[in-house]
Amino acid sequence: MRTHTTITKLSAFLAAALLATACSEAVGPADSAHKPFQWTPAFATVANGSSGIALDQQNGTLGETGTLIIKGFNPTNPHRGDAIVATFFWVGSANIIDSVADVLTTAPTYTPVGNRYTLVEYVTSGGYSMATYVATNVQGFPDPNTDPFQGDILAVGAYLSQPVTEGGVAISAWTGVNTVAAQSLGAHRAASGLGSGITPAGPGSISIGAGALAYAMTMSNALAGRDPPAGFTTLGVGSDAMMVIENDFALQAAIGSVNPQWTWYFADSPPSTWLATVLALNPPLHLAFTVQPSTTLPLMAIQPAVRVTALDAGGNPATSFNGSVTIAIGHNGGTLLPGTLSGTTTVTAVNGVATFSNLSIDQLGNGYTLVVSAANVFGAESAPFNIGAF
Repeated sequence: MRTHTTITKLSAFLAAALLATACSEAVGPADSAHKPFQWTPAFATVANGSSGIALDQQNGTLGETGTLIIKGFNPTNPHRGDAIVATFFWVGSANIIDSVADVLTTAPTYTPVGNRYTLVEYVTSGGYSMATYVATNVQGFPDPNTDPFQGDILAVGAYLSQPVTEGGVAISAWTGVNTVAAQSLGAHRAASGLGSGITPAGPGSISIGAGALAYAMTMSNALAGRDPPAGFTTLGVGSDAMMVIENDFALQAAIGSVNPQWTWYFADSPPSTWLATVLALNPPLHLAFTVQPSTTLPLMAIQPAVRVTALDAGGNPATSFNGSVTIAIGHNGGTLLPGTLSGTTTVTAVNGVATFSNLSIDQLGNGYTLVVSAANVFGAESAPFNIGAF
């Protein structure tokens, strides 16, 4: 039954996970004959401080048949609140996925979890298909899972309208992604093509915001090696007798664009099929002072009113944000005594903008700053200002 098959593959992955890779290796027919399935994870982490996007867990499988393609995050579940990316592969020229769902692998049946997976990109060429789904702010599973052998492993599966003779999936979970679904997914695109010999392949360029994650995936029907895109780190490589897959990631430091392009090393003939996709996952919104505090006298209202705006990863105002924003003294520049901030220090943002109209500080001083914070939003600190002589 499917549960036994999944557990067997989960166990096989544990052995494969002992191997690590920093680059892609060629996989030839002879190798494939001895290893009908191989998934070599890199377990890389995106480092950007405690508030950045980071890889939590990943896994993958090939060689799936029938009407369900599924894989679990063994042996350790991701964290609740993560975003999960699931890319499915199969031999066929139509999108036959009826639905994608997550379950707990509780023998003898799967227990539904209920997170929503949304199709981001589907691409097909040469009788092969690839579809990428994303779920954000996932909930409803053990975190941590205390005993992976008792059926509390979170698994993600695609339920198909007709059986396949060959399929697979790569899953990864990411912390630090915006938990609001409408704000979490950035630009995305996919492409396909044919190639012989040394072949560049990629989905094309997408715009991306500061701190966002670029997740890229490629596959081919040829058992060929490939180089990862420049500036990307390889997550894993999978291969069997029918296909080769690779997923890679990059974290964008600033607003710009990203254009992942692999170099495939195909045989000279016949031409081989390749598929590729890329998507951006955004970090939470961040606050910015759009009207800075200015120098004023003690106990006098700071004018003009201090304003703070919620911005997305692209630096655009997030007009859908209407949460509470709290302001406080950051650096206290009181000369004789620490200053105290008075006025309405928590306000509700309107169309992404929080206005603090009656703030004052009671003590003379230089180099005061104000800091702002909001739930699930990166905070900010103002420019320095003085309380006293202008």
